[in-house]
Amino acid sequence: MSTPDPTASAPLIGIPVRLSDADAPGADQRVLEANRIFDDVVALIRAAGAEPVLLRPSEDGEPLDAQLSGCRGFVVPGGGDVDPALYGADPNHPALYDVNPAQDRLDTAVVRHALESRLPLLGICRGMQLLNILRGGTLHLDLPETAVRHEPEPGHDWAVHEVALSAGSKVAEVFGRDRIPVSSGHHQAVDRVGDGLRVSARADDGCVEAVEAHTEAGASHTAAWTVGVQWHPEAFVPSAELRLPLFRALLEQVHAEPRAGVRS
Repeated sequence: MSTPDPTASAPLIGIPVRLSDADAPGADQRVLEANRIFDDVVALIRAAGAEPVLLRPSEDGEPLDAQLSGCRGFVVPGGGDVDPALYGADPNHPALYDVNPAQDRLDTAVVRHALESRLPLLGICRGMQLLNILRGGTLHLDLPETAVRHEPEPGHDWAVHEVALSAGSKVAEVFGRDRIPVSSGHHQAVDRVGDGLRVSARADDGCVEAVEAHTEAGASHTAAWTVGVQWHPEAFVPSAELRLPLFRALLEQVHAEPRAGVRS
């Protein structure tokens, strides 16, 4: 994988901020964790050779369209559960946590802009789930217990397990192998896969661990680099060397597609 030219101006990568207040009364502990690892994602965008742009709702100041306009790629990170009403599921399921309509609106606007403008997009955990929903897919509201643990045990930050990467997929190309260990912290996952997406990684229990856009037969143009992973590549476990490759791959696509975002 090529390294971006350090003498070139760093491309702007948009990342929607997390809006839930971890200090609010009754806030779920997982909100604090999502807010903390957001900073790790921002750091990895910089480490890959880009400049992160923290995208905020329009009501916070600058219109969102203006914030999006200079970005050449996007990362949509983890967080609370997406509103089940967006995919026709039970909004009162007892396992739901931190459903935040403002976060849904912000993240949705970013993902739609990336898809419509054909700009590189990396979705992480919630970001992957929202990508799937916006392409017409659905989620498992709460995963059943299996031999693979997807949520960390009490006192641990992550559950670590292996995933199998599909041969010929973008994620297999990024990591150069067919299996990797990953850091997991989720209770939901992709159920029905959205239109124009295909599964590119699974856990040993069959749970969908990555999806990516593919070019459908008869399409007038090639699909942009669009990858969603259910795991958290920003985590320091199980291996520090596995943190950066997806972010470097995103930047490689930005540099390879200087006219990204120009619709044909």
